[in-house]
Amino acid sequence: MKISDHVYTLPLSTTLGSGPTTLFVSLIVDDVQGATLVDTGVPGMKDKIEAALGEIGLGLSDIKRIIITHHDLDHIGSLPDIVEATGAQVLTSAGELPYVQGDLPGQKQPTPEMRAGMPPQMLAVFDNPPKARVDQVLQDGERLDIAGGVRVVYTPGHTVGHLSLFVEADGVVISGDALGSADGTLTLPWPQGTADMPEAVRSIGKLAQLPTRAVLAYHGGLVNENAAQQLQALAAQPSP
Repeated sequence: MKISDHVYTLPLSTTLGSGPTTLFVSLIVDDVQGATLVDTGVPGMKDKIEAALGEIGLGLSDIKRIIITHHDLDHIGSLPDIVEATGAQVLTSAGELPYVQGDLPGQKQPTPEMRAGMPPQMLAVFDNPPKARVDQVLQDGERLDIAGGVRVVYTPGHTVGHLSLFVEADGVVISGDALGSADGTLTLPWPQGTADMPEAVRSIGKLAQLPTRAVLAYHGGLVNENAAQQLQALAAQPSP
């Protein structure tokens, strides 16, 4: 689905712990520099991503780089498969690098009680999570020369190294899990999955300073009505 001149979303249906859901994977398109995939869904989604690309006239071979907002399993799940299929470069923040590469276990590990109720295949994913070599570490404030300029915004809180992206020419924030949305309304990130909510709210304050026309949240999708005002209101409220 086309969001703006340079941004598409690839809605991917799956089932997480809370039940059926849709993940709004982002794609930044540049006719010269190729396509940039932002996050990769859960494990086993390569074929769904390929099909979604086909619906907008693209294929896996068009993906030249993959930006990972953070290392949670629903964001890096299909990263190894897509890297293998495309040869794309992998980019993320310094804080997320050791987790994306598998040098450290994920920040959010199931408790012994949770593990006791997990099927063997899910335990296997937690014990050997998807990983890939990171080719480029992105810096806070860095401007990528794609799609008229894509600004990197460090937005820690949900995880230690979470990053968001601002597609300057389109005024679109790709927020990863720094924000959620529901029925066109922006929300704070999921509390149970957010390591440091006060830090997450401070990160929303950084996003609120951008000239935003629309926000694409990984969970909940597009917000394009009063997006800048909604960001400012979230940033101004006391953190839970």
